[in-house]
Amino acid sequence: MKNRVLGRTGLSVSEIGLGSEAFVNQDDAFAQELINAALKAGVNYFDLYNPEPYIRSSFGRAMQGRRDKFILQAHLCSAWIDGQYKRTRDMGEVKAAFADLMDRLDTGYIDVGMVHYVDEQKDFDEVFSGEVIQFAKEQKALGKIRHLGMSTHNPRIAMQAAKTGFIDVIMFSVNPAYDILPPSEDVNVLFEKSTYEAPDVLSSTDPERLELYSLCESQGVALTVMKPYGGGALLKAGESPFGAAMTVIQCLHYCLTRPGVASVLCGAQSMEELLQAAAYSEAPEKEKDYAGLLSGCPAHPFTDKCMYCGHCAPCTVGIDIAAVNKFADLCAAQGMVPETVREHYAALSAKAGDCIACGACEERCPFGVKITGHMERAKKLFGA
Repeated sequence: MKNRVLGRTGLSVSEIGLGSEAFVNQDDAFAQELINAALKAGVNYFDLYNPEPYIRSSFGRAMQGRRDKFILQAHLCSAWIDGQYKRTRDMGEVKAAFADLMDRLDTGYIDVGMVHYVDEQKDFDEVFSGEVIQFAKEQKALGKIRHLGMSTHNPRIAMQAAKTGFIDVIMFSVNPAYDILPPSEDVNVLFEKSTYEAPDVLSSTDPERLELYSLCESQGVALTVMKPYGGGALLKAGESPFGAAMTVIQCLHYCLTRPGVASVLCGAQSMEELLQAAAYSEAPEKEKDYAGLLSGCPAHPFTDKCMYCGHCAPCTVGIDIAAVNKFADLCAAQGMVPETVREHYAALSAKAGDCIACGACEERCPFGVKITGHMERAKKLFGA
C-alpha cells in the first residue's frame, strides 16, 4: 500500500482508506475481522461517521495496544438518537454524541474531527459562525481533536471551508460522474440519472470543481474521497450516466489523479470488496487506465480536456506533459500562480518551453487535447 501526505497536517495516510458504511447491520466479530484485514493490507486511514454505538466500541477495541496503526477521521454532529442516525446542530446532542464517541473509542484523541455533512449555504453560515465550530475549536485546543475537517458534496461549500484557514481536511464526493455536474445543495441529484440530461451538464470537469481541486492543492488542504463508485452506479453500465461500466480500480485511479486528493475511503460490504480496493496499489497501469472508457463512452465523453492520464507520454524531449497541464490548470482555476505551484513547476526537469511541437503526444491523446497549444499556454504562464 502506498501512502500520501494528508495535506498540511503532515500525516502519512494510506491512499486507500476504509469508510464506516461497511459496518452497518453487522456485528463486532465482523468489524474486528474487517479492521484487521484492512491493517494487514496496509490501510491506516479510517472514516467513522456512522454513530451506531457498537461501531464506535468496535473501533475502540480494535485500537487497543496499537493506536499508532490508525489515523482516524471521526465526525461531529453525527448522533445516534432513539435507535436512529441523526445529523444534528443541536449543541446538547452534538456534545453528547462527541462524548459518547470519545468514551467508546477510549483513545484520548481523534486525528481529524469532521464537521459532518454541510451542503447548504445557510447551514454553512450557521455552523461556521456559531457554536458548532467553536466547540470543534475548543476540542482541538484541548487536544481531543488534532486537526479540523468538514464533509460536503457541494464544491462551493468546500471552497469556503478551505478558505477559512483552519479546515485542514475536506471529505468530498469525487468521481467522473459527479465531476461533470454543476454545484447543488441537493445531494440526491447526484444519484439521479435524469440529472445528466440537464443542459448545463458538461463533457469535462465542471469549472467550480476544478477550482476546488486547485485551491486545495495549493493551500495544502487535503481531500479525502467519499462516493468513489457513485453509490455503485459507475460499476454498472445500465446505471452509469456514461452508459459504460468502470472497474473498481479505474474509479480509484480517477480519484487519486485529482489534485489535492490524499486518500479514497472505500465502502466495503465484504472482505472481498475490501481486498479488491486494497489491491489498487499493486494493480498494473493498464488496469488502472480510465482514459479509453471516458473518452469513448456512449454518453458525456470527456473531450479536449487533459485528464492527466499519461497516454501522451513519452514526450520527445522529456516533458512530463500531464504534470505541466495539471500545474497550468491549477493556476487557471484560481486566476493566479500560487507560489507552491510555481515551485513544483520549477522542479520539473523539462519545461513547457522545451516543447518542439512535434505533435507525437497529440496523436496518442485519447481526449483530443491540443497539447502543443497547452504547452504554449504554460510557457507564457510560468515564463519558461
